[in-house]
Amino acid sequence: MPAFLPYGRQCVTEADMAAVRRVLESDFLTTGPEVPAFEADFASVCEAPHAVACNSATAALHLALDALGVSAGDQCIVPSVTFLATANAARYCGADVVFADVDPETGLMTVETFSAALKRASGRVRAVLPVHLGGSLCDMAGISGIARAEGLVIVEDACHALGGADASGAPVGACMQSDAATFSFHPVKTLTSGEGGMVTTRSAALADAMARRRSHGVERNPQAFYRDAGAQEPWWYEQQALGWNYRMPDILAALGRSQLSRLDQIAARRRELVALYGEHLAELAPLVKLPPAQDGAAVCRHLMNVQIDFANAGVSRIEVMARLKAEGVGAQVHYIPVHTQPYYRALYGDLRLPGAEKHYLRTLSLPLYPELTDEDVARVAKALTSALNA
Repeated sequence: MPAFLPYGRQCVTEADMAAVRRVLESDFLTTGPEVPAFEADFASVCEAPHAVACNSATAALHLALDALGVSAGDQCIVPSVTFLATANAARYCGADVVFADVDPETGLMTVETFSAALKRASGRVRAVLPVHLGGSLCDMAGISGIARAEGLVIVEDACHALGGADASGAPVGACMQSDAATFSFHPVKTLTSGEGGMVTTRSAALADAMARRRSHGVERNPQAFYRDAGAQEPWWYEQQALGWNYRMPDILAALGRSQLSRLDQIAARRRELVALYGEHLAELAPLVKLPPAQDGAAVCRHLMNVQIDFANAGVSRIEVMARLKAEGVGAQVHYIPVHTQPYYRALYGDLRLPGAEKHYLRTLSLPLYPELTDEDVARVAKALTSALNA
């Protein structure tokens, strides 16, 4: 049996391991020079003035919303097709969630579903969190136009989209249409630091607020102290806001920084693999649909999340996944609509979002990571064909 192909996996090179070893042999395992260096490199790649590293993408979402003033009594609009963390971050701030429906083909929140969620909201809407699902990009210009007119802050959940660029050529994370963008460095993402997250922003004040909040709300800059005498006392620090222990260790920053140095190669290989999938799966249309192309955008896909019409194929998703696994091919489902989760049903009752529900019933993520070979893609396509036709 050939090697098992998971739906995603990390790719760690000798250069990555050497970068981590250098930190392990240094004086700083955390709060050292690697974190600011990673932040500077990341901001440069995203063409954003500021980047703030933290220990997870969940922390990144929480930091951004909290620093933007989201609090109890507010409502945040979140697409239902996303990972739980996008909605949970609003709850961490004490805010309520208004779930938006999505386009059933792409899983993305659209201008229309965003507008519908706004009309359905019963309280003070403070923020919207568009999610670039799988790497496909939301219509940020359209969403931003509505959000700004309503006085909302905008936080992009860009955890799946690092390495992409919109039709204007602006990299994901440049925040041209948002207040902040958040990223994940989980092992299956485009690049990894083991675990970790990042927030980019064009606002220096927002970056400073997030940097304080990721380390217990502590201020160590003498020029910002409330107590004048503190400037003469080298041990002095002040807690000026509520914060958390969301710091990223230097060990993780070194790994992330090393991986970032070859982001262009990683993104190029992911695009090649997606194109190969398009060729190999063409004969399965219309039962199998790839994520639609986006005019002018340079998408870097994190997920090969295809849509499969299981009903017309005459086979269940459970059976297809079992047949793929028997052939050494992993698959996953991204995601169970968040509005159907028991926690949120208990808060807000039953909600019908037909686009999200249709997308969920048909979605399946196939293997996608840079170490896949062209032959691996052909093998996955053959296994899927057999699974659907058996």
